[in-house]
Order: sequence, then C-alpha cells, then structure tokens
Amino acid sequence: MAEILRFDEVDVTPVGADLRVTARPRARAHRAAVDLDVPAALDALRAGRPVLVTDDADRENEGDIVLAADTLTDEWLAWTIRHSSGYVCAPLSGELADRLELPLMVPDNRDPLRTAYTITVDAATGVGTGISAADRAHTLRTLAAAGHGEAGPADLIRPGHVVPLRARDGGVLTRRGHTEAAVDLCRLAGLAPVGAIAELVNDDGTMMRTDAIRALAERSGLGVLTIADLAAWRRSHDRVELVAETRIPTAQGEFAARGYRDLLTGAEHLVLHTDRLGPQPLVRVHSECLTGDVFGSQRCDCGPQLDAALAEVAAGGLVVHLGGHEGRGVGLLDKLRAYAEQDAGADTVQAQTRLGLPVDAREYGAAAAILGDLGIDRISLLSNNPAKAAGLTEAGIEVAETRPLRAGQHPDNLAYLRTKAARLGHRTLLHPADELKERA
Repeated sequence: MAEILRFDEVDVTPVGADLRVTARPRARAHRAAVDLDVPAALDALRAGRPVLVTDDADRENEGDIVLAADTLTDEWLAWTIRHSSGYVCAPLSGELADRLELPLMVPDNRDPLRTAYTITVDAATGVGTGISAADRAHTLRTLAAAGHGEAGPADLIRPGHVVPLRARDGGVLTRRGHTEAAVDLCRLAGLAPVGAIAELVNDDGTMMRTDAIRALAERSGLGVLTIADLAAWRRSHDRVELVAETRIPTAQGEFAARGYRDLLTGAEHLVLHTDRLGPQPLVRVHSECLTGDVFGSQRCDCGPQLDAALAEVAAGGLVVHLGGHEGRGVGLLDKLRAYAEQDAGADTVQAQTRLGLPVDAREYGAAAAILGDLGIDRISLLSNNPAKAAGLTEAGIEVAETRPLRAGQHPDNLAYLRTKAARLGHRTLLHPADELKERA
C-alpha cells in the first residue's frame, strides 16, 4: 500500500537507489496539570466527577461544567450549581429525546447557536419541588435510566426544573457545542447518552473565561478539556473505520484508494489520493450521485465535476467521495420523486419542500473524520458550495481557501445551476447567457 507522505512530517533521504523515509512527529504543546486528554476525561466521568469543558474562542469562549447523568452525585451537582448560573441542562441524544417524547421547546429556533432546547422535565416520583440539587440530580438519573431502557415518558412530568437539550447527530464532528460534547463524552465512557451541564460564572455573575476556569480547576482538583481536543480525538478514533486499501487507475491517473465505513450512519465512503500530500492539500469532497456520476445524467453537474476534480487533484491532493449523500442527502428514490416535481415546473428547492423533504440533509462530519485519519487538518477546498466549507470548518477542519469548480454546465441543467446560485448560495460560475441557452 502507498504511504501517505506529509512534507511537514517526514524526512526523505536518498540511500543508494532507494529512499529512506523518517517520520518527524509534530511538536506537542506543553500540557499543564489541569489539561485532560479524552481518556482521562472519560475516567473522570465514570467516577462521577465533573470535567470543565471549554469551547472555541470564536464561539462562546466559555466553559461548562460537564457531568454524566449516570454517575453524578447530589454533592457534585450542588457544587455545579454554586459555581454556575444554576441553570442546569441535560444534553441527550436525539434518539432518546424521541423515545421520551420530548419535543423542541419552540418550532422556530432563533437562538444564535441553534441550541436545541426541549420542554423541561422533572422526575415523576422521588422529588419534592424539583428545584433542589438533590431533586434535579434525581431527575437527571431518571433520564440516564431511560438511556438504558429502564424508564420512559411516564417517568417524567412536564414542565419541570431540568432542561433537556437535543444533541445533533454526529456530535462535535457536526456541531462543536457543549451539548454535543457532553453526549459524546458520556457515550464514549460507556454510559447513558445523557449529561448534565451548566455554564461557569464568576462570583459577580459574569461569564468565566479561560484563565479563571483553569484556576478553578486547579483549586478543585478537576481537569479541563477543550471541545477542539475532543473533536480531534473523535476524528482519529471514533467516526469512521478504515476497511480496505488498494490502488485504482483512472483516466486522470493512478490513485491510492481507501475505503471507510461510517460508524454513525453505516454509509461507505471512498478516498482517492495521490501518494504525496502537502501540509495544505487540495481536497474535493464529492457527494454521491448515482444518476450523474454513473449514468452521466445532465440534470446535474455532478459527473463532470467529479472528473474535473480528479484531474485537478492528480498533481497532489485527494477526492473524498461520500456515500449517503444522494439527492443532497434524501436518497435516490426521493431524488427521483423530486425530479418528477421539477418536470411539473418546480425548481430544485421547491421540489423537495413540496415533498416534505429537507432542502439539504448532508453533513460533513465523516469527511472531517476521514481527513483526520489521513493526518490532515488544513485544506484548500475545491467547491462552489459555501455550506460545505462551513460544515468542514464546524467539524474542525481549517479551510484555508476555496477554489471554484466549473464543469458540467449544459442546457438541461442551467435552471438547476441558477437555482443553486440564487437560492442556495452556490458560487457557480455560469457561462454567459449568449454561450449557453437553457433548453426549453
């Protein structure tokens, strides 16, 4: 199998007619005593101790106390309330929220970070007013019991004093929030996918920032974990599984090929890459499109874009082909149903909304995980779609630049391309109107 060479990580020395490749590990930043790696954070949660989790400086730039609902004690929840605003939330998986019949608090979420609050709850039995630390701890443990199948909707009353938060599928690889971090940590610890979180505040009520959070951790004998570190760990350990490696000759050149299984969705993903990748490789993240990639459909530009991308990365780069993205994530059969709506006059956005389908159901956590597995965290992205760059950035990949990809424009897809540009924000480089006429 071809070895992936990163120019900033290896030394290549001629030895006679051969080459000697010596890996040069990146220098590690100094870790203070309060800094936790992910395995240590998981041990703390299993032991019932909190972890202080900080997010990115360009997000909230705040810290949350995170506990596992499975193992939390009344005493640690009381400590949490004393060092926070007292507003205790319970992040939980979307699947568990559905099982417990916990709808979102409002249908139109205008929270800037799209935190998915559900209706509030108390345990149906074993609590007094519901507001004390002991009462809320009992409610949180009831939610954890539901995560093990030992409690259900009837074991909760609504409204209450604990605020469940619905975590996004894919965890911190799709949304880098404390909600997703808490559920990821609980799941990785082998516990119920239910946490308890509260935002750290200073004694004067202002939000606690990094230096104060680290000082509190040191005084309290606790550890600090960043969401960035959790996302990096998951990208290399948790989202995808490398199943096969081989080589594939194509019309654009021979590529090393890697096949991955998505541990979250079960989808199968393929990467074609050159043997040498620089510190900022050119990357095309290509969504599966059977009709365009295989049958050459001219209703879209997918097939020509794939061919053009392979040609562009052949000098040094890779194409990540994501399964499960057919029809912007709705699947092949629903895509064909949407085509029928377009035949009746709808555009590509109207067609999917008329059918009750999401306009774009794709997420790019798997692509970020694959890039992480390849040791890549900074890329030049070959794409016209700003949502793709945003999704990769949200999942922890630095998109240093985006390059447009102009290919596959045809009279049969001109209206489709115009709609993507006008309604979905794609930076599609359309030919001048006098070069290409839409087919009537």
